[in-house]
Amino acid sequence: MERRSLGQTGVELPVVGLGTWLTLDVGPDRQDVANEVVETAFANGTRAFDSSPMYGRAQEVLGRALDGRRNDVFIATKIWTPSQEQGRYQLEAQLGYFGGRVDLEQIHNLVAWEQHLSWLSQEREQGRVRFFGATHYQASAFDELEAVMKSGQIDAVQVPYNPLEREVERRILPLAEELGLGVVVMRPFAEGGLLPGPSEQELERLGVTRWAEALLKWILADTRVTCVIPATSTPAHAAANAAAGEPPWLDAEQRRVVEKLAG
Repeated sequence: MERRSLGQTGVELPVVGLGTWLTLDVGPDRQDVANEVVETAFANGTRAFDSSPMYGRAQEVLGRALDGRRNDVFIATKIWTPSQEQGRYQLEAQLGYFGGRVDLEQIHNLVAWEQHLSWLSQEREQGRVRFFGATHYQASAFDELEAVMKSGQIDAVQVPYNPLEREVERRILPLAEELGLGVVVMRPFAEGGLLPGPSEQELERLGVTRWAEALLKWILADTRVTCVIPATSTPAHAAANAAAGEPPWLDAEQRRVVEKLAG
């Protein structure tokens, strides 16, 4: 799988990671299934895993599924609360799930970002957090996200990007490139809104057999993107998504075909 630099951090990540929204929030009776999804993703080259306290049990389930592999993976998770006290509690829980450190701690949906980045800087000095990021899923919040990016306090952003959600092309991606920030892409399938997609016959001219692969390659054709994090609860889809991280990427004409098929 191709690797790209996470901005100016010096860290290179495989271009396809694994998200956990709505997929790893499971009880003990489904831990084995979660293990299989994570194991399959890992076996196929995925090394970046993203979660959040907002995702219910997903962090804890992911931590169990990664047992024995912590030193080989990059963990991105989030602080999601207006309370600094609760934020510290969330971090302590994450340190327990993920072997005593978080690689990329993101402020989820920019909630109380100034306050959280202030106390988190001390955690970085202690080696418990490596890098900082900020996320938002709504274009209406991009003014504030740009302000955070320009603050010099973060290393990466996480934003939605797919043929139906392209506002980042105008604002966020150029600024991230200018500032040397990494870009993690959420919602590559528009939370299912782009699936199941066109027929295999229509995909032939794209050189792919799966619509999900076409969408991931559409995103990764933009080299300003560091990593895309599709979520899945199916091992077969985890393997197929990881396979989309191999070049070649779509050229300009192929991207236009995807955009047309996406409607």
